[in-house]
Amino acid sequence: MTTDDFSFSTFSKNEFYDALNARLVDMTDLGSGQRIVDLACGTGGVTRLILERIKGARDSAIIAMDHSAIALKQAMEDLKDIRDNAVQFVQSQVEQVSESLKERADTIIFCNAIHYVPDKDALVGEISKALKPGGKFAFNTSFFDGGQPENSLQFYRKWMFKAARDLRKEYGLKPERSKKVESRKHLTPDDYKDLVERHGFTILKQKIETIDVPIGGWLDISTFEDFISGTMPGVPLEQASASLQRGIEQAFEELNLTYVQRNWLGVVAVRT
Repeated sequence: MTTDDFSFSTFSKNEFYDALNARLVDMTDLGSGQRIVDLACGTGGVTRLILERIKGARDSAIIAMDHSAIALKQAMEDLKDIRDNAVQFVQSQVEQVSESLKERADTIIFCNAIHYVPDKDALVGEISKALKPGGKFAFNTSFFDGGQPENSLQFYRKWMFKAARDLRKEYGLKPERSKKVESRKHLTPDDYKDLVERHGFTILKQKIETIDVPIGGWLDISTFEDFISGTMPGVPLEQASASLQRGIEQAFEELNLTYVQRNWLGVVAVRT
């Protein structure tokens, strides 16, 4: 299997995930005549949400930006059904957003990815440069200090114990904790507030939402490369993914669960 088999696409199709991203998009109060960037757009799920909300706004421009040519190609294909589709597809690293835009944007939306960026100060500085004065920056993440509700901790402990035991038993492998990745280093909501304020933003809205994630969501996130590497650093993706999924199934069965709750942080800030 290649790393393309471990993309975010499978998880992104979960209904609960689409719904929470829709709520973040709605929090930004998009208007007509705007230049809107869907940063790290992936296969275009959030781009579609944006298009649906500015339907008929011919004077608007949507820029779907991602580092992956494969994801952008899939996004182009998946969005063909929307008429008057005024989307520009741009291949770029998120850290180069200001350089990759021809004009400054009114709104930049960055869904479920800020936790993966190693230098968040550099990123938010770039986003500030890419926005017009008064422009909005919206982002969300479930990988923050507070993302795991107290009532979910037993599940996580059991899941990780079962998955690690399966990994040893089936493959003779164990994670290399020295290779901890950025997604495992969680900021608090106050840390995120300080981060955006350092770069000339004022927070307009900040919300923590608790989501019921069914077993399918956990199984799907365990097929995503960045999540796998975060939970089982240094382990080959195929083996780590298989052990994570078996661990989930065992934990759900032993704890008699139908879902596990997860908190999502959503922030909308304005460039002052």
